[in-house]
Order: sequence, then structure tokens, then C-alpha cells
Amino acid sequence: MKIALLGYGKMGKTIEAIALKRGHSIVLKVDKDNFDPFPLEELKKADVAIEFSTPKTVVGNILHCFVAGVPIVVGTTAWNDQMEFVAEKCKEKNGTIFTASNFSLGVNLFFRLNNQLAKLMNPYSDYDVSMEEIHHVHKLDSPSGTGITLADGILANLDRKKTWKDYPNELPADVPHEELPIVSKRIGEVPGTHSVIYNSDVDKITITHEAYSREGFALGAVIAAEWLFGKKGIFGMNDLLG
Repeated sequence: MKIALLGYGKMGKTIEAIALKRGHSIVLKVDKDNFDPFPLEELKKADVAIEFSTPKTVVGNILHCFVAGVPIVVGTTAWNDQMEFVAEKCKEKNGTIFTASNFSLGVNLFFRLNNQLAKLMNPYSDYDVSMEEIHHVHKLDSPSGTGITLADGILANLDRKKTWKDYPNELPADVPHEELPIVSKRIGEVPGTHSVIYNSDVDKITITHEAYSREGFALGAVIAAEWLFGKKGIFGMNDLLG
């Protein structure tokens, strides 16, 4: 498969290494030095694009792929407010897009575990729930897309929580009962650690996912690109995992 990399930072380079090992070729690399604008004819040489750029550039890259007729796998987060617009453009252009807040298999299993645990905890109001995430200092969005997906899963299954709120670095002493707090820490080069904590007066239940490197995310993105080849429409990890 011929792949265009839209975003060639640390994640883009990791994706490149994995794609080459799996027998694919890279026909276009787009970073800040050749971004504005990157050539449509070069993009059209690709069978699929993998997008890990920035929240400011992601939607433009997606639309560029729709015009070129190139399926796109999107790993950039913090653009959910434009998803409805992108979905309309995808339908209008008969495009193909695969989006996920996290491409790691382990994280997506963690999402399902989180949803199930929230359902189990719903009747037990003595337990209050909070979240903590730790990412590297280069992470632009807070909370992360993974954190938002976890929070949305809790809100969908735990009646006593109505909204989530981001708190950088530490949990405040007084959090409204109906609010799900997310403590977002940015430390060193941590790839990503997410914890969901249910705390009562007598005990605590915690589930945690800890990424050891970027390779799990990158491998998932390449597998998504392989799976997406030849398809039309809007897809996500639930489609891939079944």
C-alpha cells in the first residue's frame, strides 16, 4: 500500500517505521516545512493517508483528502466540534475517513472495560468517580481525546454524573457532585497513562491503562489504514474490532 503521512513528527516517524516493516511504501511526507499547501497531485499517488498533525491543520488535511479521493485515517484529536461538518463533506465528496481518539488495541479494550464498570457502579452512589491522565509535555490538548472518550463513557452509563471538567495537575477539594473531574498532568515524555478511580469511605476501585511507547498507537493506525483500503464512508475502532 502507498501511504501519505500528513504530520511527520515523532508519531509520523514511528508510523513510517512500522509501515515500512509491514511492506508498505511512503509516497508523501507533510510537515510544517512543506504544509502550505502540499500538492494535490502528490497526494493522489497514495492509496491512503494517515493524519497525525495538529488541531489547527487536521480539518484542512481531511478536506484535501476528500478532494483527492484518498481515504484518510485521523489520529489528531481536539477537533470534535467540527465532526458534523466533516461528516457532511465526506458524504458530499463520497469520501472515506477513519477516526479514533486512540488507536491502541489495549486502550480500546480499556474503553469497553470503563463503560462496563460504570454500568456496574451506577446503583452504588457511595462511590464517587474521578479520572487522572498523564501525558508528555508536548501534548497540545487537555484533556486528551482518550480522556474525553473515557469521560463520555462514564457519563453515558453513570446517572449521577452530568458533565466532566478538566483540572490541570491536581484535584480540587470541592468538586460538585454531578461533575466528573479529570486531572490532566503533563510530565516529561510520558506516552500516556489513564486511570479511572471510584472512591468511597471504605475502599477504592481503580482501573489504569499505561502505554509504554508510541508504537502501540502507531501500529493501530497502520492496521486501520490496511483495513480501510477499498471502503467508503465514516469508520472508527468499533468497526475495525467488531
